[in-house]
Amino acid sequence: MGISKKRKRKRDAEDREGDEFDEAEGMGSAVARAVDLDEAVVRAEIEAAKADAEIQDADRLKQEKANDPYLLAEAEYIQKDTRWRNKQRTLVFCSRGVTTRFRHLCEDIRKMLPHHKTEPKFDKSSKLQDINEVCELKSCNNAIFFEARKKMDLYMYLARVPAGPTMKFQVLNIHTTDEMRLAGNCLLGSRPILHFDKHFGDISFLKLMKCLLTQAFGTPRNHPKSKPFHDHIMCFYYLDKKIWFRHYQIAPETPEKADDPEGQILTEIGPRFVLDPIRVSSGSFGGPTLYANAFYMSPTALRSQAKQMMRSPYKRRLEMKADRKFREEEANFEEDPLDEAFE
Repeated sequence: MGISKKRKRKRDAEDREGDEFDEAEGMGSAVARAVDLDEAVVRAEIEAAKADAEIQDADRLKQEKANDPYLLAEAEYIQKDTRWRNKQRTLVFCSRGVTTRFRHLCEDIRKMLPHHKTEPKFDKSSKLQDINEVCELKSCNNAIFFEARKKMDLYMYLARVPAGPTMKFQVLNIHTTDEMRLAGNCLLGSRPILHFDKHFGDISFLKLMKCLLTQAFGTPRNHPKSKPFHDHIMCFYYLDKKIWFRHYQIAPETPEKADDPEGQILTEIGPRFVLDPIRVSSGSFGGPTLYANAFYMSPTALRSQAKQMMRSPYKRRLEMKADRKFREEEANFEEDPLDEAFE
């Protein structure tokens, strides 16, 4: 009796398991049939969603292009390279004995170069070759050194450290930013555009000078202290055997032309100065002379010549009288006999 009850319970359990299995199999087949029926609908919905996403992406790109006329967002050099690779550092400092105008000029150049390093005034008793050690301590590979003499003359050394070359200039016609009070202005730390006239691509020593000026004055891209856009331009012109420097702001004519490249104007910022080339040396603050300006005349020689001309006013007055008499004699013509016929 007990065995039959156990068998009966076992058989009932097997029947229940079979019913559950059949029910699950039936549900699975129903789900499979539903999936098969809705597959085309699902595919159509997915394709429609993809088409909508593509349309939205196209609209977004059009909007970005409309807001970005220079296409800077799509530029590869901005998207891929975000590290500071061109590690140019320029040491800008001056010697002792500089005047107020010379010191303000040095400060103006420092403000224009976000990648500059500073140093206290250089002692006149030290050798120029010691600047290489200062640049090494400051991790600088360019140097702009202003040397003042007699509190009247200013010289600028532009050097590539430590291998060279070095260019020496006399700085003339200095007008600082505060002195000029011009209307232009630019953001502190923004990258400048360097402009050189056609002579810097034709004359040999000007090609070398262009390379040095680009390395010293050009702010490297992605520099930590610089801004990633351009709003001012530094111009170098070669005229009368000298280099003329001008600094301008790039600004739109009207607020509506802010994104129009053709609607930009230049407003001078300052400073102004003229560089008279003296010589180019192969080394850093030394070495053999590669180029010497044959038209250069030192300010001491110019002052000496002026003094000699003004030393003897009486002699100079006699020379002027003799010159005037000579020119009057040259201007006299012989009498024409035909002039009497019309009297």
